[in-house]
Amino acid sequence: MPGPTAIDAEQLDPYMAPGPGGTEPMVWLSPRQAPFAVTGFAWLADDGVYRRLPVTPQWPLRPEVDRLANATAGGQIRFRTDSSRIAVRVRLAGPPNMNHMAATGQCGFDAYVGEDGGAYWGVSRPVLGETEYESTLFTTPLRESRTIGLNFPLYQGVVDVEIGLDPGAGLEAASALPRQGRLVVYGTSITQGGCASRPGMAYPAILSRRLGIETLNLGFSGNGRGEPEVAHLLAQIDQVSAFILDYESNVPLVEDLRRTLTDFIPILRQRHRQVPIIVVAKTQRISERYDPTARATRIAKRDVQAEIVARHRDNGDHRIAFLDLGEHDFTEGSVDGVHPTDLGFVQLADLMEPVVRHWLDEAAQI
Repeated sequence: MPGPTAIDAEQLDPYMAPGPGGTEPMVWLSPRQAPFAVTGFAWLADDGVYRRLPVTPQWPLRPEVDRLANATAGGQIRFRTDSSRIAVRVRLAGPPNMNHMAATGQCGFDAYVGEDGGAYWGVSRPVLGETEYESTLFTTPLRESRTIGLNFPLYQGVVDVEIGLDPGAGLEAASALPRQGRLVVYGTSITQGGCASRPGMAYPAILSRRLGIETLNLGFSGNGRGEPEVAHLLAQIDQVSAFILDYESNVPLVEDLRRTLTDFIPILRQRHRQVPIIVVAKTQRISERYDPTARATRIAKRDVQAEIVARHRDNGDHRIAFLDLGEHDFTEGSVDGVHPTDLGFVQLADLMEPVVRHWLDEAAQI
């Protein structure tokens, strides 16, 4: 009796195949040129590369952090056009290669259309095993001027990207975001966006749209360990409206968390004395169901972070806050009991948004 045959979903279901890109030629433009605006990379103007930390940092980075800085999570291209098609031509640093995260999240761009964050309209389709691809994000028969935001890939580097538009399409700068300044989010793989199905579903990207502010995603998968060298680099960033410190998950030992957070906050305060700092304690994980020490360790870490924040407030720093997510179990919205799906990221953003909004409003009063 013959065994099952391989299934090629794109052949069997036309809705699984990449959407039609049209037969007409496109004009290809670099987003590094006006009127495009590239946000989310604090050192892009200095170094000329899509990278989340400086190419030559003043403080030495661990090799793992240095490599992860090349992942482009949090980057965005903003512009306004009446083109009926938006496409990207991408050259990646490496091919899609993750076994529990969609290639569209790891290596794709997604498009949001409209003011105040916009609505999701489409995602690029990377080619499995390849480092170069061309993909149409959306087509529409309606030619009207729209604000476009394209989010960079979460878990791969982008060597180069070009934007494809209709020949003769209008092109102008997008209007400024509703909030001035930057939201800087430092943390782990969850911060970076593992395992969102597309870039716009990482929680920093959701917060960026909801709050109308440029957001710098400084999540370093497995390597958000609170080193002072990283703190010094974060302190160099200009126009910061708030910091979120969400790195507990990458620090296994309670005492290491106490030591790193004790040092991290004062380094930020050396340059950003009035900028709100929000320290976040993680949600529950599946391991707590069968390992009593996992819950005990999380609670101990929570208490350490709460204690450090309380000490700063007692000493007169009233622009620091503690957000405890530990009473929430979002494991149903995860891939592996740790890394969120899109559902988990929306749940995280729902809890974080009102707290971050409050502190951004406070910062605006300074």
